[in-house]
Amino acid sequence: MNPLIKFFRKKVYTALLLLVVILLIGVIGYRMISGYSLIDAVYMTVITMTTVGFREVVPLDQESKIFTIFLILASVVIVGYALSVITEYILSKNNIDELIHKKMQKKIDRFKGHIVICGYGRNGKQAARKLAAHGKHFVVIEKDKDMEERLQIDDVPYVIGNANEDETLMQAGIDKASCLISALPNDADNLFVVLSTRQLNDSINIISRASFETSYNKLKLAGANNVILPDKIGGDHMASLVVIPDLMEFVDNLSIVGKSNINIEEVAVEKLYDTKVAKTIRDLDLRKKTGCTVIGYKNERGEYLVNPEAEQELASNSKIIVLGRPEQIEALNTAYNIG
Repeated sequence: MNPLIKFFRKKVYTALLLLVVILLIGVIGYRMISGYSLIDAVYMTVITMTTVGFREVVPLDQESKIFTIFLILASVVIVGYALSVITEYILSKNNIDELIHKKMQKKIDRFKGHIVICGYGRNGKQAARKLAAHGKHFVVIEKDKDMEERLQIDDVPYVIGNANEDETLMQAGIDKASCLISALPNDADNLFVVLSTRQLNDSINIISRASFETSYNKLKLAGANNVILPDKIGGDHMASLVVIPDLMEFVDNLSIVGKSNINIEEVAVEKLYDTKVAKTIRDLDLRKKTGCTVIGYKNERGEYLVNPEAEQELASNSKIIVLGRPEQIEALNTAYNIG
């Protein structure tokens, strides 16, 4: 939560507490000094605090009049303070919210080649956490305004709006983004987002969530590069823990999240050497320089090769996948200024 809003909210709570205290003092005072019943004491306290000018329940004696004078003076100060604080809070909250949104939009407008995440539910939040761990710029589009405070606490760049609307997508910088992750719970909404995004940015990489297998082909036809079925992946993973438990446990322990505990890294060949003169995996000698082992190769056509030979030539626009301990991955990133 914004510190200014928190400050004003604290003042409001203080003002309300003072109102309750003066109300209790009035009720207790009238009961003890004037001998009023509980209802009469509450009535007298309220009409005194609000200065509405109604007649007292019974004529006041000397002590009751003195008590009423002090109650009126205290009430005028406290009620006036409470009204000013509450009014200030309402006006300030609207102004601060507007300033926050303008500041957030300026930050988003500076992004280029970022990732847009539609939906901040379980899948969207997990995607945001992983991207943040890798230092990637991203923007979350969330329809539920009640999630705004959660997004502010998580310090996540966001746009409040419907991801199905082109205007909202443009606010998130979809025309300058490199990737979109549509993690909405409804497949129809994801389909509409994919269609809209593909029209606004024909070169963007689109990854969409799907709840049902029947939606897979529709999302692909709409323009999604990849479609993920979380339930299917979860079921396959649980079954694999029965069939090949030790292997799955090993894979689960391979961390690709965070800066200090990464075990696997994907590296573009261009970051390793000048591709004008082709080199092989042996020529790079990453094992000797950093301790990392090349376990995969993706060529310029997007074809994967597992455990490539040392003589594998590394063409431009290709990538290698390396495996190593966190300190070896760190050494690789430092040596070639990756990240």
